[in-house]
Amino acid sequence: MPELLFPLDSTKSFTEQEIVGHNRWHPDIPAAVTVKPGTSFRAHCREWFDGAIHNDDSADDILNAPLNNVHTLSGPFHIEGAEPGDLLIVDILDVGPIPQEDSGPLAGQGWGYTGIFAKQNGGGFLTDRFPDAYKAIWDFSGQTTTSRHVPHVKYTGITHPGLMGTAPSAQLLAKWNAREGALIATDPNRVPPLALAPELDGAILGSLSGDEFSRVAGEAARTAPPRENGGNQDIKNLTKGTRVFYPVFVPGAKLSFGDLHFSQGDGEITFCGAIEMGGFMDLHVDLIKGGMETYGVSENAIFMPGNTAPQYSEWIAFSGISVTVDGEQKYLDSDLSYQNACMHAIDYLTKFGYSPEQAYLLLGSAPIEGRLSGVVDIPNSCATVYIPTAIFDFPIAPSASGPFQIDPGMGAPRAQF
Repeated sequence: MPELLFPLDSTKSFTEQEIVGHNRWHPDIPAAVTVKPGTSFRAHCREWFDGAIHNDDSADDILNAPLNNVHTLSGPFHIEGAEPGDLLIVDILDVGPIPQEDSGPLAGQGWGYTGIFAKQNGGGFLTDRFPDAYKAIWDFSGQTTTSRHVPHVKYTGITHPGLMGTAPSAQLLAKWNAREGALIATDPNRVPPLALAPELDGAILGSLSGDEFSRVAGEAARTAPPRENGGNQDIKNLTKGTRVFYPVFVPGAKLSFGDLHFSQGDGEITFCGAIEMGGFMDLHVDLIKGGMETYGVSENAIFMPGNTAPQYSEWIAFSGISVTVDGEQKYLDSDLSYQNACMHAIDYLTKFGYSPEQAYLLLGSAPIEGRLSGVVDIPNSCATVYIPTAIFDFPIAPSASGPFQIDPGMGAPRAQF
């Protein structure tokens, strides 16, 4: 096992640890650990809500989830010799749930969760059609998972970090805040908001304190979206064996990561759409000096996916086009097309006995494939969603005998308002 450089004690909160991580992006958050290029190491990662979500049959914790506190990131890691303009090579050697702890109150101790966030608290990809808070608990057995809240499915996880990236420079951070602030100003009272401005409440900034903490918290970017530094990309294919090339914007690169997922479908469509968990990452890091200019990577990471994804070979697929539910034609709106493809899949699954919410939770957490299948044929883009048929324990394809009827069980818990 590589040397453990960022340990986490499951009996303590994120801010009570021996080394405290962070939940904002800023170049002045001090590095927690220093590593040399060519080094392999292990880091523990806390699930993104630091234990606020529980293994029970209530969704009230999803309804009241403390979004100001996320994401709980391990790092920053200072990479010796890294300078702006370099490319940081990150190899994911291994990733998994909390090691040697297969039961307990923290997600990652033998279980994880998927949530549909309330429209008033984050929302999701289909929030106008699913405005209320729901939750599903998933139990782990090796590489597979099942749920008492979404029965009759079992699938192999595609385990990965939802969030990994390097620190922004002061100039890049200012660019983020300016453009996102301008977007918020176009509709400042929108629910959910168009973007998340810097927020002092809930900020965790490593070892910073006092006036410096307040200054950085007032400038630091929230970790919710993906940006030029990587960030919360939620790419399900960043699995074991993946190599990522991150642009370096500050001395030492300041690599951070977390938000581990046992499994996820393309798009993480419920916002808390993956099976969220804490766990560990084994990484190897190296540098390509001057690599950003050499390879034309001025922003955004490039990566080579690992070869450990689930081996599903048969699928049932649904398509959608860029027309609203009210019949309004949109021009090549691929986001809308994917929404419609997902809704067609959800409507289909309800014919077998699932509730719409169970089907939505399934699409967010199962290793579905989402694709932009046509983006040139005006005025409709075409998006598709592929569901592996082997995850179901009943026949899922259309047949002359009609849809097989399942027992949906207790269903997905809904928050009580």
